[in-house]
Amino acid sequence: MRVVGGEFKGRSLATPDGRNTRPTSDRAREAIFNVLAHADWAPDFDGARVMDVFAGSGALGFEALSRGATFCLFIETDEGARGAIRDNVEAFGLFGTTRVHRRDATQLGVRPGPKSEAFDLVFLDPPYHKGLGEKALEGLVSGNWLSENAIIVFERGSDEDDFVTGVWEIINTKTYGAAQVLFIKQKIYIK
Repeated sequence: MRVVGGEFKGRSLATPDGRNTRPTSDRAREAIFNVLAHADWAPDFDGARVMDVFAGSGALGFEALSRGATFCLFIETDEGARGAIRDNVEAFGLFGTTRVHRRDATQLGVRPGPKSEAFDLVFLDPPYHKGLGEKALEGLVSGNWLSENAIIVFERGSDEDDFVTGVWEIINTKTYGAAQVLFIKQKIYIK
């Protein structure tokens, strides 16, 4: 697996051993970032604060950093995956622009401290068919993790039940094989 664009284009990403993670393919990642790069509703990568939730190898977060994001918070409970993320941080020299939290993504709690800035772009790639992404979305809102115009890129199984929008507006939907990617934002910003 490689970074597909930006400063680190072509560089290999360390990935965790085993089958506990399901990395987003290089092709799907490239397609997702092409949508984000050309959509008038998407945040600018330059200076963006990014969260990679259910991060796995962290490929989506590293892709955003490669394209100009200034900070990425990786949320991952699997020890092997966190090790791969730390290996990538070291290989790319991204100390100070990344953090890795061992936290259950469905129980994020409140964004820490008044000086901690909210996030502009969130990648949400939970295990399919378990409803974990929807729970994480609730936590992102209730914990005040999102900036006013934040975009969430939510990857789910293409055969999963329809997404219940509630407080969310679906801006765009793409299907890549077994994956459906929803580009969503809050209908009304709740601070």
